[in-house]
Amino acid sequence: MIAQSLLKAVAARAADTESQRRLPADLAAELAQASLFRMLVPQSLGGAEVDVTTLFTSLEQLGRADAATGWCVMIGGTTALISAWLPMEHAREIWFDPNVITGGVFAPMGRAAVEGGDYLVSGRWAWGSGSANCSWLLGGAVIMDGGEMRRLPSGAPDHRMMVMRRAEVELIDTWDALGMRGTGSGDLAAKDVRVPQSRSVSFITDTPREAGPLYRFAPFGLLALGIAAVASGNALGALDDLKALAVAKKGQGSSRSLAERGVVQADFAVAQADLDAARALVHAEIATAWDRVVAGDALELSARARLRLAATRLTQVSARVAAKMHELAGGTSVYASHPLNRRFRDAHVATQHVMVAPPTLELAGRVLLGLPADASML
Repeated sequence: MIAQSLLKAVAARAADTESQRRLPADLAAELAQASLFRMLVPQSLGGAEVDVTTLFTSLEQLGRADAATGWCVMIGGTTALISAWLPMEHAREIWFDPNVITGGVFAPMGRAAVEGGDYLVSGRWAWGSGSANCSWLLGGAVIMDGGEMRRLPSGAPDHRMMVMRRAEVELIDTWDALGMRGTGSGDLAAKDVRVPQSRSVSFITDTPREAGPLYRFAPFGLLALGIAAVASGNALGALDDLKALAVAKKGQGSSRSLAERGVVQADFAVAQADLDAARALVHAEIATAWDRVVAGDALELSARARLRLAATRLTQVSARVAAKMHELAGGTSVYASHPLNRRFRDAHVATQHVMVAPPTLELAGRVLLGLPADASML
């Protein structure tokens, strides 16, 4: 569990984080010192190698304090998962510093040309959350070999995550967004960066170096669950914010507080129940999947589909809860300075991540209906 003092510090800095449009460097350093960016790093490298429930709960706590901060820890923490796939020489080079922060973008928006034992990497990647505080950044890239795009046996393009030093990557401030403004999710750009082929990872074709159950869990499922955890924490925070407001605020021309109004009571109760139900589904699917990997089994396709379904569902429900709390607050929450305004905006940006966007429901549905599906990203 995260120390309450640190969660209070995160919450107290939420407005500052948003105004800076990035996670403040000193706060990022505090989070790193608490090992929150190392939750998925193997114990062999001094990481925590936590179980998935602990990962989810920790990110949810951070999201409840401030969604943007939780998001940056989620991105940094899930990119650090590659530490269990990289050869040990590279993993030690990157994670020897206990306070190192990694980040980057999984999506293959770049190109990597084979040149001897290296790749020459060029590209531009959007949504580089938290990158300003990182020492190493990764970018997904399609492999080009002899001028031709390399393809997998399935016919799909072969792409890998290229791990680059921060100094080799240009950070471009494009981040002027509706919500998650404090994540600093600007663009990353690279031009002919030389990366050893062994310092690249594919969750699709490579196998992990580490044997622990965490690394038999679905890697992209962990990313989706991380997003859902931050979104869920944000919704819990919205419920907290509305409750605090409702007991103090009186309706215009009324002697009754918002909390004493029947419509507020009913809507608050329904929102709480909907969120609790969606959270319960996620925890149930995590528990079932975790039992399988602890037993030494790989996660079958249906289990991965159910995990993604639960993560997407929770993210969507969380956005609706934040919206309802924003609505119940009335005119108070229309001001950008009010926490519920930020909760509302952050919630709806979270729903746009490709790992929990509406098409993931189609993919899960195809799998659960027994139809053929490209499940490489499950």
